[in-house]
Amino acid sequence: MASIRHEIVIDASPEHIWDVLRDVGAVDERLLPGRVIDTRLEGDQRFLTFPDGHVIRELIVAIDDDSRCLVYSVVEGARPALEHHHASFEVRPEGDQAGRLIWTTNVLPHTRAAEIRIRIEQGAWEMKQAIEAAARS
Repeated sequence: MASIRHEIVIDASPEHIWDVLRDVGAVDERLLPGRVIDTRLEGDQRFLTFPDGHVIRELIVAIDDDSRCLVYSVVEGARPALEHHHASFEVRPEGDQAGRLIWTTNVLPHTRAAEIRIRIEQGAWEMKQAIEAAARS
């Protein structure tokens, strides 16, 4: 299994970053506007719709406010196709005015790791842009 870890500093308070991440039903509005056009929750499942109509079904495994950790798994619709996907977001303080987002993803097959890493890096950059823009508002 491949494990991919990506960290990015976001110029917003850790509290603000966590508030956006833990709002699991508003990915299209707060975390990845434009990249995701609709978010729907059904119990502990989240459905993300993309501009091309593709839908990913995720299982929200845990939301831990004390450790600022969100754990989820893509269970259907992963692109590229995966046998297994499990990921977490953690938010930690970074200096006085910023936070560090740590995104860890485990995938099978491990041969998909390079492609997934590129998507994670791009996604983290897009999240950073959206969170910083909202924090400035």
